[in-house]
Amino acid sequence: MSDILDSLNDVLVQRRHAPPEDSYVASLHHKGLNKILEKVGEEATETVLAAKDAEHGDESRRQALIAETADLWFHSLVMLSHLDLDHRDVLDELARRFGISGHDEKAARERRT
Repeated sequence: MSDILDSLNDVLVQRRHAPPEDSYVASLHHKGLNKILEKVGEEATETVLAAKDAEHGDESRRQALIAETADLWFHSLVMLSHLDLDHRDVLDELARRFGISGHDEKAARERRT
């Protein structure tokens, strides 16, 4: 899994400063953070709707949820890239949380803020 994320990150970094007409990613970066966040929000909504359809749906509905989740992850990676953040930091955060009760982790986060 990490290999595909690393490969995708390499492409996102290469395309960040490319001319906007050269790639979709470059066009998003050119339009700025607000456009990228709009896409993340749009994809999050589409993922939620697809999940509701998939709950009692057939295999095509379940595959639609996979596709929407991929879109959400992709646009989230574009967002991180735009902000000069690395996807490995997110993976490290998930690893840090692994084995910790979700309730305990959330309480610790609330104490830090």
